[in-house]
Amino acid sequence: MATIFTKIIDGEIPGTFVWRDHECVGFMSVNPLRAGHTLVVPRQEVDHWLDCPPALRDHLMEVAQTIGRAIDAVHAPQKVGLMIAGLEVPHLHLHVVPIDGVRDLDFANAASSVDREELEEEAAALRRALTAMGASGMLS
Repeated sequence: MATIFTKIIDGEIPGTFVWRDHECVGFMSVNPLRAGHTLVVPRQEVDHWLDCPPALRDHLMEVAQTIGRAIDAVHAPQKVGLMIAGLEVPHLHLHVVPIDGVRDLDFANAASSVDREELEEEAAALRRALTAMGASGMLS
């Protein structure tokens, strides 16, 4: 059975994308820890990051770093955090989050819902920053 992330990648469920390439996607979290919280998800359904093939792992990290730079440009946080938790969806995903302290990575503080328009505005700002950086991750 396809995961919710595969359904988002395949367009069965709406997603607010900032990145698409042949191996992975980046889209806005619908329960963000902070504005700008983006998930980097492989197209391949890998449950545990320990099982991720090395080439895919390296690509995910590269994409997360690129998106992290865009988040840094848009939000100017103290740091951009990166977390792999993997408990809520059995499909590997990297959380890329603007943070000013470790408390900003606590899922107890996640928004329970965010207006779709707000997600679209955030994604547009990140896509503009990615474009300004010369990133090439918006394949259709």
